[in-house]
Order: sequence, then C-alpha cells, then structure tokens
Amino acid sequence: MTALNLSQNKIAANAETIPEVNLLDPAFKANPYPTYAALRSAAPVHRVTLPEGQSVWLITRYDDVVTVLKDDRFVKDWRNAKTPEQIVQIPHQAEVLAKLDHNLLKLDPPDHTRLRALVHKAFTPHLVAGLRDRIQTIADTLLDAVQAKGKLDLIADYAFPLPIIVIAELLGVPAEDRDKFRAWSDMAVSTTSYAEVEKTASAMLDFTAYLGVLFEARRAAPQDDLISALVLSEEVGDKLTEDELFAMVYLLLVAGHETTVNLIGNGTLALLQHPDQLARLKADPTLIESAIEELLRYDGPVETSTGRYASEDIAIGGAVIPRGEMVFVVIGSADHDPEQFPNPETLDIGRDIDRHVAFGMGPHYCLGAPLARLEGRIAINTLLRRLPNLRLEVAPETLSWKPGLVLRGLHTLPLIF
Repeated sequence: MTALNLSQNKIAANAETIPEVNLLDPAFKANPYPTYAALRSAAPVHRVTLPEGQSVWLITRYDDVVTVLKDDRFVKDWRNAKTPEQIVQIPHQAEVLAKLDHNLLKLDPPDHTRLRALVHKAFTPHLVAGLRDRIQTIADTLLDAVQAKGKLDLIADYAFPLPIIVIAELLGVPAEDRDKFRAWSDMAVSTTSYAEVEKTASAMLDFTAYLGVLFEARRAAPQDDLISALVLSEEVGDKLTEDELFAMVYLLLVAGHETTVNLIGNGTLALLQHPDQLARLKADPTLIESAIEELLRYDGPVETSTGRYASEDIAIGGAVIPRGEMVFVVIGSADHDPEQFPNPETLDIGRDIDRHVAFGMGPHYCLGAPLARLEGRIAINTLLRRLPNLRLEVAPETLSWKPGLVLRGLHTLPLIF
C-alpha cells in the first residue's frame, strides 16, 4: 500500500471527528478558531474543496506550518510544481491579472531573491523609523476630523486611510489620486470567485494604465519616492522588466496597507472585547509593543498564507500531499496552537511572545512587517489616548467580516465615544 493510500485511509478513519470546513461561509469567517482547534486535533493536514471546485490542503498545527514555510519543496509558482497534465487544467487568467499575479508572493528563487532585494531597502527598520512623525501626524489628523462627532467607523475613518496615505506617499502617488488607489486595492482583494474576475480585470486595466503614465512621468522627472527608485533601478541594469514593475507596485499597494487595516481593526475590536486588557494598555501605553505582537497572534490580519504547491509528493503531519496540489498554511490556527502558546484563547497584552507567524516565516517573510508594526503601535495608542471612552456601537455578533481566503478583516467597525 502506498504512502498516499495510507494517508487517505487515516483521513477516512478520522472522518467522523473532522469538522465540515467552508472557508467562505460568513459564520465560519466570524469565528474560525473553534474549527481550527478541531482540525489541529483530528486532521492537522486536511484536504478541502473550495466552492469553485479547487482542492486545497489546510496545514493547521504550528510546527507543520513552520515546516512548510521553510521547505523549498513547497513552491509559490505553480509552474514549478504541476505536471503537464495538471497545467492544461488551470483556468485561463485574464492577461492583466496574470501580469499582476507574477509578483513576489508568487515567485520562487532566483526571481524572488532578485526582486526582494530591489524593494528591501524601502522597508528597513531604520528607514521605517524615520516615518514615525509622519504617521503620527496622519493619525492625529484623521481623529481631528471625527473628534466632534462622537462616533466613527474605525475602518473607513481611520484604519483604512492611515496606511493608504502612508504607502501612497512612499510610492509617490499624488494625494488627489489616493481614492483611486483605494478603490483598486478594494477590488484586488475582494474577488472570491471566477464569476467576479471579469470585473476585477477591468479595474486592473485602469490601474495599469494609470501606473504606465506615472512610470513615464518618473522616468522623465524622478522624485524622492519608491516608484522613482524602482524605475531607475530598472534602467541601471537590475533587470526589472516593465511587467515586474507593474507587479511590484501592485503588491506594495495591496500588501502595503491591507494587512495594516486589519491589524488596527481586529486589534481594536479585541481590546474592546477584553476590557481588562484595554484598561491595562490605557494605564501603561509603553506596553504597546508587546500588545501589538499579542494582537497579531490573537486575531491577526492574515488568516492563511497565499498558496504554495507541492513540487513532489511530500509527507507532512500524517498525510501525503501529492505533487501539484495547493497548500494553505493556516496562520490563524498556528498562532492559536496550545503546544506553542499557553492558553491561546486568552488575550494577554503582556505575553512574552516572539514566535508568532502573523507575518510568515522563511524566505517569504513579510517585507512590510516593520512598517505594519509601527503603524499599528501609533494608530492604536493614539486612538486610546485621544478617545479614552471608546466603545462598540453595535453588538459584536452583528459585525460583518470580509470574505476571502487569505486576509481577515472587518467591513466596518462602528464605535462611539
């Protein structure tokens, strides 16, 4: 009997204890953690079928998650994993989406190594620290706009505009065009089915047309911004192609702010639902560094990694993942694994924690982690200082979570103060 058959038999034997998993079900999205706990116990490496018919493997235990993130046999580019027979079954992708999809999150070495080096200099801790005053000014300006109202939607009024302003300024996007970037980013992360792809492709055509004009402007008159640096690096021999330039800016736009939106939103909600920890942070704002790490672990902005593919049959966690099949490491589950985090369902902003995987691990560790951490610290401490009587305007069970497989965040978070 083959290892694959043994794996399938083991899964079948545990079938009665394995929970049903629908990754796009709103009820599941509202609180996925009990399901993940059941999977860690009964089927830590579990194959599920998405609504569109595609199968994926969920990796839910911390140790297995870390193993996959560091194992170069799990590749990011499906072309490096699938057989010719599997490749012909891949649905056709609109040309513009294929262009933008070929970004750092979807590449393997040596392309990934080369492109990561080009943008790494923009997100070093030293350079990010230089943004502190500007981020503080943005946070205060946004709260100035709602201070007299007595209420705000934390997402629309604060958590979303703060990082979009920061990343737009880093890239060199004119202030008057930020709303366009926000709409394009919303569209890029909201597609959950093939039925929505045509609308997304149309929006991305507008996005790439805009970028093409901006690239030409920066070639003619470079400025002190990241797009100018990327355009110039292309011209001095770093071999950044035009398509790579589009894909890089697309990734920086989406990854550069969407995760921070969710960090601020999810983190604020978690604090409001744990009054003891909220009071603790208000009383001692110096706890913000450990608080941010705990909020990243407790209800982080990224629920699963983007897809990886087994480049050969790979045994892990009692199962065998066949060559070419997709794997999602479930970050939200790993960060609630009691084998790594005692009392993982307890929020403790003083927790001594240095091993969560909210930003990934290994060669694809999030480049923007230093910036997201800084934005989160400033945003949440400023919010609690400026609006000390902050509280939920609605019952938490009525809140709506965004659909999707990778990101975890709220549509809105109505608050009063």
